Amino acid sequence: MGRVFFLDLEGRAYRCIFCQTPFALADHVLSRSFSCSRGRAYLFSKVVNVTLGTQVERLMISGMHTVEDIFCCCCGQIVGWKYIIAHEKSEAYKEGKFVLERWRIVDDVEEELSLDANASSSESDENP
Repeated sequence: MGRVFFLDLEGRAYRCIFCQTPFALADHVLSRSFSCSRGRAYLFSKVVNVTLGTQVERLMISGMHTVEDIFCCCCGQIVGWKYIIAHEKSEAYKEGKFVLERWRIVDDVEEELSLDANASSSESDENP
C-alpha cells in the first residue's frame, strides 16, 4: 500500500468528523435538503480526498439508482455515496454528484464560530 496523499482546501470546507480530512468547499454544496438513513445529507458537485466503492443498484426514497459508496481516503470511514445512474428521468440531475451524510462531516465555519465565541468571552473575563 502506498502513501496517502490528499488535497488541502482553502476556504470554508466540510471535513471528515473522524480524522478532519477536507472533502469539499461550501461553494460546492448544491442542496442541503437531502436525507439518508441516519438523518440529513448534503448534495455536492465536487468532493476530494475520497475513494470509491463498487457500483451497486440501490432503491432510495427517490427511486432506483446506481451508486458508489464513498470513503475517506485517510481513515477509511464511509461518508456518503456518488450517484452514477438515476433510473428515473426526473432524477438525472443527480448523476455524477456526491452526497455526504451530515453526521459524518464537520463544517469549518461552525468551529470558527465556536472559537470566536470562546475568545470573546475570555476577553471580557480579562477586562472587568
